[in-house]
Amino acid sequence: MAFATPAGKGSPAPMMNVTPLVDVVLVLLIIFMVVTPLLTKQFWLQLPPETKAETPPPPDPTNVVVRVEADGRIVVNSHEVALMELVEKLRPMVAARHDRTVFFDAADEAPYKATVDVMDRLRNSGATTIAVLVGK
Repeated sequence: MAFATPAGKGSPAPMMNVTPLVDVVLVLLIIFMVVTPLLTKQFWLQLPPETKAETPPPPDPTNVVVRVEADGRIVVNSHEVALMELVEKLRPMVAARHDRTVFFDAADEAPYKATVDVMDRLRNSGATTIAVLVGK
């Protein structure tokens, strides 16, 4: 607080300095503006409707299907692939498809870190759409 002596009176009159208050409010506003977009991460997932088909249709041989097993193994179209070789193996397969879609499946007991890592590598291999397979 600053004190000023009004003309003609002997006691000082209080005057509030609001500059530090405005500075603190502006800093808080900037912090909230920077942090807010980081808090709103969403992952949209569209599941297909459940069908009651007796026998599933035969799989298309041109599809690229990547599966993460419960023990962390990665299988691409029924061939086991090491994690470090996944991008190099998938690049030509994805480039050959006109829609650049890769089908992804994971066992229920598959490690979360492994599944997310595989999905990141699918995106790095050139896949524009990662279709998550749903099954029982």
